[in-house]
Amino acid sequence: MRRRDVLAGAACVVGAGLSPARSEVGAVAIARQPSLGHLPLMLMEEQGLLQKAAAARGVAGLQARYLTLAGGAAMNDALLSGQIQFAAGGVPPLVLLWSKTEGTAMAVKGVAAMNSMPLLMNTNNPRVRALRDFTDRDKIALPAVKVSVQAMFLQMAAEKELGADRRNELDRLTVTLSHPDGMAALLAGNEITAHFTAAPIQELELRRPGIRTVLNSFDVLGEPSTFNVVWASAAFAAANPQVCAAFAEALDTALAGIEADKAEAARAYVRLARDSSDVGLITEILNDPQVRFTATPRGIGKVTDFMHRTGTIRRRPESWRDLFFSSVHGRDGS
Repeated sequence: MRRRDVLAGAACVVGAGLSPARSEVGAVAIARQPSLGHLPLMLMEEQGLLQKAAAARGVAGLQARYLTLAGGAAMNDALLSGQIQFAAGGVPPLVLLWSKTEGTAMAVKGVAAMNSMPLLMNTNNPRVRALRDFTDRDKIALPAVKVSVQAMFLQMAAEKELGADRRNELDRLTVTLSHPDGMAALLAGNEITAHFTAAPIQELELRRPGIRTVLNSFDVLGEPSTFNVVWASAAFAAANPQVCAAFAEALDTALAGIEADKAEAARAYVRLARDSSDVGLITEILNDPQVRFTATPRGIGKVTDFMHRTGTIRRRPESWRDLFFSSVHGRDGS
């Protein structure tokens, strides 16, 4: 793992330091989604990494509760309502919430990225070879209509293939389903004819005869890009600098562990996820040169440019750093 990708102990806000914590929260809730990209959070839970890092920073007895939510919209609702303190999901939900809350008491920023990995849209429809082949008889499942990273990539791909005036043409075909529910629907061969999902669901689908990939997110952007990020409110980070710094340190520890021993990481995922995947499949995915577990944000600028150009957000960030706390500003992001 590159040295710049391991900045253990980075604080969410400037000045977190190592001084004893004062009146910081005693419990936090972290939300994740059911996909391989969220393996770092699974390891953090199993190994108690956040609690250990917090104790070392003077926050003794911190309780950490991990929840599973279906998509970015649910993440943002839970964060704004105070049900969770850390949300994890695709880049577009973070960008959208950052835009809506910028300059307000509810301002939200990214804590770190978690990975860079391609997303695939698979289909069971033999007539679909490209986006132009979809008709009103098709339905495309993805984690959250309009706001998920898959929904955004679908619009970007439609603009690239069909033209700017047709970028939203396939939105009418999309339906919100969790990754496991989307796979079940696709394999059932009923209403859902395509599923834009994530690893390892996408690879599990491709094991079934008749399932093919029709879209790859890396092809859309023309480069590797961040899939999952973690975000939190600026108010929480300011009030709880040691907890936030401990979270960043724990995340770095989990990321470094995955990159250092991918075989063990694969065994851990199968043990913790229980999603019908097997160690061989997960090991193969983790060893794919396109897959990296890193806290460095990548390809963020192309996503924000698209969201601003299409009116999804009111202001385009000048840099990817505008979206993230200062703890990751020193990384070689984009």
